[in-house]
Amino acid sequence: MTSPSRLERLAGPGNVLAKESPDAEEFAGLVRSGLSRLKDAENDTISLDSRFDLAYNAAHALSLAALRHCGFRPTKRYIVFQVLPDTLRLGANVWRVLSKCHDMRNRSEYEGALDVDERLVSDLIAACRKVADGVRRLPAITGRSK
Repeated sequence: MTSPSRLERLAGPGNVLAKESPDAEEFAGLVRSGLSRLKDAENDTISLDSRFDLAYNAAHALSLAALRHCGFRPTKRYIVFQVLPDTLRLGANVWRVLSKCHDMRNRSEYEGALDVDERLVSDLIAACRKVADGVRRLPAITGRSK
């Protein structure tokens, strides 16, 4: 008997993940949204704050797509970044940048404080590109669960 994966251990009542079969249409929509936002975030003619928002939301959509591909749905927004080692085999150098940006996004949303610089936005975009590359390598989802 094999031990349950980390994703399975994080799933269940009161936990940060719920088991839910992948949905090909949902996955495609998340990927489409993420890639479109990433492309816009790479446009250095728009404001740094807007690039941050676009890149963060791109990373979230793509990370969520990876988690949904694995058959799980998050109950907490941040978890999609912390499980990237399990969903896309990405290391701490990626998920820690995304987690830091999640904290910054929360401060911006709830406290009105957004203090980003070019280096952070560049790191965020680079991390998002790695997530996008990982998502592109995932096999197709067959069928629809809904």
